This record gives sequence, C-alpha cells and structure tokens, in this order.
Amino acid sequence: MATRLTYWILIGLVLGLAVGWGLHVAIDDGSATATARLTEIAGYFSILTTLFLRLIKMIIAPLVFSTLVVGIAHMGDTAALGRVGLKSLGWFVCASLLSLTLGLILVNLLQPGVGLALPIPPATAASGVERTAFNLKDFVSHIVPASMIEAMATNEILQIVVFSVFVGVAITAVGEKAAPLVRAVEALVAVMLQITNYVMRFAPIAVFAAVASTLAERGPGVLGDLAWFMGSFYLGLAVLWLSLIGIAFVLIGPRTRLLVRYVRDPLILAFSTASSEAAYPRTLEALDKFGVPPRIASFVLPLGYSFNLDGSMMYMTFASLFIAQAYGIPLSLGEQITMLLVLMVTSKGIAGVPRASLVVIAGTLSLFKIPEAGLLLILAVDHFLDMGRSATNVVGNAIAASVVAKWEGGLDLREPPEVVVATAPSGDGPAVAVDSFDAIAPGQTEVGTRPTDQA
Repeated sequence: MATRLTYWILIGLVLGLAVGWGLHVAIDDGSATATARLTEIAGYFSILTTLFLRLIKMIIAPLVFSTLVVGIAHMGDTAALGRVGLKSLGWFVCASLLSLTLGLILVNLLQPGVGLALPIPPATAASGVERTAFNLKDFVSHIVPASMIEAMATNEILQIVVFSVFVGVAITAVGEKAAPLVRAVEALVAVMLQITNYVMRFAPIAVFAAVASTLAERGPGVLGDLAWFMGSFYLGLAVLWLSLIGIAFVLIGPRTRLLVRYVRDPLILAFSTASSEAAYPRTLEALDKFGVPPRIASFVLPLGYSFNLDGSMMYMTFASLFIAQAYGIPLSLGEQITMLLVLMVTSKGIAGVPRASLVVIAGTLSLFKIPEAGLLLILAVDHFLDMGRSATNVVGNAIAASVVAKWEGGLDLREPPEVVVATAPSGDGPAVAVDSFDAIAPGQTEVGTRPTDQA
C-alpha cells in the first residue's frame, strides 16, 4: 500500500506536467521574447526544486556518517567489515557489467541514432560540458579526504565513507571506552531521520516545481524530436530492472516482491526529482523495513552511490553509441567493448559531480574520435533521461544491499506481521487476520500479533 507521501508526489508530478505544458502552449509563439519569458518563469519554479535539493544535501553528510559509524560499530570486528566490503564491490562490478552490456546490445539492436530527423551539430561545435579523462593518480588521491569538514561541506560521499570507516573501526578497537560515543552517534542517527521526515514533507512541492519548470521552458516538442532515443533508453532501463529483480528472486526468493513494494516511495521520489541522492534517506528506511540490518544497509548504500550507479552507466553506453550512430561513425565490436570497459572504470566515484554522466561521456567520446558536439543532441532531453537513471540507481542499490545482507545471513526473513483482530465487545462474528500495515476497521479491537510463515 503506497503511503500518503507517494500519492502527493504523484499528484505533484501530474500537476507539474499540466501546468508546465499549459504555460508553454499559452506563451510560446516562436519569438525570442516568448522564449526569454518562459526561461524566466522556469527559473522561478526551479527555486523550489533547488531549495528542496539543498535541504537533502544538508542532511546527507551527517546521515551517511552517523549510520555508517553505528553500523560498523555493531559489526563487532574488522573481518566482518572486510567481508561485507568485498561482497559489495563484487556485486557492484557484476551489476555494472550487466548494465553496460545490456546498453551495448540494445543500442545496437534498436539503432536510435540512425536516420535521425534532426540537424546534426557541426563536429567542431562546443558542447558546453567540461571534458574530463580518467586519471588514476587523481582518482586514488581523491578518495581520501584532506579534511572531513571539507568532505561534508562538499557532500563527497566516497570521502565521507572512508572517514566513517576509520571512525567505526577505531570505535570497535577501543571497545567499551567508546560506548558513550556510540550512543551519541546513535542519537544523531535518530535526530537526522527525524529531520528527514520534516524535509520529505516538501517533496511533492519540489516535484511539481521541477516538472513544471522543465516542461514550461522546453515544451513537449523536445520529447517528440528524440522520442525513439528516449523510448529505446527507457526500454533498456526496463530490461535492466527485470534482470536485477530476477537475479534478486533467485538469490533472495519470493520476498523480493516485498522489497519492490518498499522501494516504491524512494523510487518515485528519485524519478520525479531526477536525483537519486534525494531518495537516499527513504531508501535507507525501506531497507530497514525489508529486514536488511542497519549495519549492512548503512555501509552498502553509501558505497553504492559511488560505485553502483546502474542507470547512469546504461545511459553512458546509450548516449555514446547514439552519438556515434548520429555522425555515421562505425565502431567495431572490439572498439565498443573497449568503450564499455573505459566507461566501467571512469564512472566510478562520480557521485556528487554536477552532470557527472555527461562529463564522463565527453571524456570517452574524445578517446574514440567521436565529436563531442554530439552532446548537444541530448542536452535538451537530459533531464527527462536523468529521471529514469536516478530511479534505476535507487533500485540497483536497494537490491545490492539486500543481496549482500542475504549473503551475510543477516537478512530478516520475517514477512510483515499479521494482526489478529476480533469484532468489538459484542463478540459477533469470527476473528479475522489483517495486514499490520492496514488500519483496524471501526468496531474492531487488536488482540494480538503473529508472524506469517517465513519465505
């Protein structure tokens, strides 16, 4: 049963579509004045979205730090930490390869860039995206924070994870003397989750503003121009979702249906705001409901935000080969596999970088002599594609944490308890069992609970 927040987010999404579309139709007459006015209106709408995302960024760093430190402290030993870390990274690598490979296969089958009915930008045109190339020295040195304050101020998730691991391991080594610190950090977790509840009340407004802003400025026409490319990409995401959920069914069992049910809230939030970071707190709560121990969820989830961006990686494959097809540049199977491996490496640790996927794509295109100007083809619809890849990142990380918990033997296999209720004092009618998530109907009294059968 979807929560009230989910319903309000969906209402905000629909209203945003209607208002944005209506504004564009009412104002746009093809003139430069109308375009400038729509851009100005979109800017006012985006203020609400920016405020919400800043609120999310405000809580991410302390929430990741506190949950991760507590989780490691409760693991009890560094051997368990190393084991969970290796299993997590192993899953991330396999999921990354699956995402990139599916993207490679589908973009070759569907050929979204062939016969494109759009003017192709000159190869020398500037894309406006700062190009970057993979540099092992910079990547490795960037992992370790020079200052924890700086890492938190800039929301460098990977650096926060590294510092939190040091703190958690040190607490475990110190033992009983660190018990007051553990209790303090546990209290911080509770406070941050309460702040999260406050912040999430603004989510429907932010969703409405984000969608209305984008559609008012760009209009529905931009979707039609690249409809085949967008449809192909979303088909790829659907196949990836089915693949990941199918693997989860094999490894976890039928309870995977319950996981899908619990991640609906963070999934919709990530999709509508085009930010997987915005869904982090809700994803953590969903995993806790599902039975993933906090010590595992709080470790795997932030790590996944740096190393397991499945939706982003599929997008990089799709976009890179789409641009090559649009310019008529043939790539052999070997070159495409090499591109896949390059994207596999360069995509790691990109969390927190603005328009990170586009930056990585720009750097990859230059390696294969593909005009970087091709990014101009997809910039107009990048926001709508970002919605899908953000939601996919949430799904991928939720499944990753659940699978690692299963491997660790720590996944709570209880179904939601059923509440046995009986009719009111008159005693008329037999007792019935209802799901504990449902409200007890008027005239009924709760008399006890019992767990359902394990999966």
